[in-house]
Amino acid sequence: MRHFLLFITGLAALAVLIFNLGPMILLGISVLLLYLIFKQFVKASSVISKTIWVILGFIVLSISLSNLYALIAIVAACLLYWIYKNWHMDDAIAPNVKQLENDPFTNFEYEWQELSNKKL
Repeated sequence: MRHFLLFITGLAALAVLIFNLGPMILLGISVLLLYLIFKQFVKASSVISKTIWVILGFIVLSISLSNLYALIAIVAACLLYWIYKNWHMDDAIAPNVKQLENDPFTNFEYEWQELSNKKL
């Protein structure tokens, strides 16, 4: 059941990532342009050139703000990475539980040991 839920969540995150791929690229380009404009603004010496760089910076900033919802795609990419890392988590836990299922008292002792080892 865990793998099924991870699979469905992964499909939804992949769809969000694919649908927002264009805005993600535009957001990245606009952030890069904002960085370059800032560097040119710092280098400029005259007031007119600084004013032109500020106006150009506001234009590029409006482009980046219009693509700000691309952050949802970045969250979806992080979710896909988390799903990829946690896909085999049940497989590592399952052998210990299968060995202890035969004797209920051994299972109790195992759980008690796990609880007593945790620091509160």
